[in-house]
Amino acid sequence: MEIADIQNADPWHEIITGLPGAHALQTWQWGQVKANFGWKPFHLVWHDSTGKVKAAALLLQRRSRLGLSVMYTPRGPLLNWDEPALVTEVLEDLQVFSRDKGAIFLKIDPDLPVGYGVPGDDHATVNQPGLNARKMLEKRGWTFSDEQIQFRNTVEIDLREDKEDLLMRMKSKTRYNIRLAKRRGVSVRAGGVDDIELLYAMYAHTAVRDDFVIRGKGYYEQIWRTFFEAGLAEPLIAEVDGQPVGAVVIFRFSGRAWYMHGMSLDEHREKMFNYRLQWEAMIRAKAAGCHTYDMWGAPDTFDADDPLWGVYRFKDGFGGQVVRTLGAWDYPVRPLVYRLYSKILPRFLDVMRRRGKTETKRSMST
Repeated sequence: MEIADIQNADPWHEIITGLPGAHALQTWQWGQVKANFGWKPFHLVWHDSTGKVKAAALLLQRRSRLGLSVMYTPRGPLLNWDEPALVTEVLEDLQVFSRDKGAIFLKIDPDLPVGYGVPGDDHATVNQPGLNARKMLEKRGWTFSDEQIQFRNTVEIDLREDKEDLLMRMKSKTRYNIRLAKRRGVSVRAGGVDDIELLYAMYAHTAVRDDFVIRGKGYYEQIWRTFFEAGLAEPLIAEVDGQPVGAVVIFRFSGRAWYMHGMSLDEHREKMFNYRLQWEAMIRAKAAGCHTYDMWGAPDTFDADDPLWGVYRFKDGFGGQVVRTLGAWDYPVRPLVYRLYSKILPRFLDVMRRRGKTETKRSMST
């Protein structure tokens, strides 16, 4: 393993493009955004005997508000998890690296499937490399994390079919609502940096209405501006009679697209603009060369009691496949401190969430 001296995006993206699980959260831009919010990025690379890249990881380190150093590789590391010797090497190196850097624990959450489809369904299948990785992590002393930063499950849509086939894979109601939105005058335009104020205003409104926590305005300004200017993301804005009513922010990298942020106002919801937005996002991702559209988030448990059940029912209508991933795992470098940290953190996060909701509401009145 080496710490690559990366000074700009091109060499890093050349390294990670094509590696299994290559993700927008492993890009140079994501590391730079996080560096503006207290994280230090490290770009780690593993080569084989011929010098060819066989694994890589954007690894972030920060000192928490509790005064403790933690490490995290978002949607990484990137490697072929079906090669046990390589998996062992990468995990060992990450453990040593985090210990040398004084972290109390290291968190990973690779985009590695453990199964496809809703558990219990006739067509549900397992992904053996993911199950093997889980066993290996347990054997090496890793623990399934109580703090899952990213969604563990998602819905993915294969974009390699033509438009008509994509439509026919959808549920009839979803297809109907896409067409209904167009008939009722919903239009969709691609946005850019000039729309960031609008996007955040709509996002804050959505968060307050639907009772979920978002970060401060400056955080999203940084992400959106950085990724928009790099051509790695774009917003799509739905309008009725020229007035914005909703939007999505779509990230793209290495042949994949992710629906990471969605926002809507209360007006004209009966015109089904959210369906039209998703369809336009898929078509634009396909035109940009993407083979997969990730709808970013599905329930942990597939029943009506899960908080994401309603969102999942909406996404399920688009004809995608449920993908269940390994989730986030922690390596306790300092086990005793890690256990104490794990007990304190939930209380701390509850306080921060309440504060975040208050600040979001305040931002809407200014």
